[in-house]
Amino acid sequence: MAAFFVSQARIKDPEKMAEYGRRAGETLAAHGGELVLKGRSGGALLGDSPHEHATGIVRFASMAALRNWFDSEAYQALAPLREDACAMTMLAYETAE
Repeated sequence: MAAFFVSQARIKDPEKMAEYGRRAGETLAAHGGELVLKGRSGGALLGDSPHEHATGIVRFASMAALRNWFDSEAYQALAPLREDACAMTMLAYETAE
C-alpha cells in the first residue's frame, strides 16, 4: 500500500526554508519518494488548521519506505536546519486497501 507524508509548516526564516526544502528534496529519491504537492495553504475549508503557510505531500511505495526515509541519516541530519527554518507538523498516512 502506498504511503504519504503531509507536512504543514509556519515559516520562520524563508532563506533557511528554501535551503531545507532543496536539501530534503535531495534525500527522497534514494527511498522512492515522489513530491506530489508543494504549495501554500488557501485556508481551511472546514475546521481549523494550525499551520496555514506551507504544505508538502510526498508519496512513497510503502509505509516502510516512508519510515526508512524519515529515519535515514541523510534526512535526520537536516533536523537542525528544519527547526531553524520553520515550525512543522508532519503526518504519515497509508492508503486503504
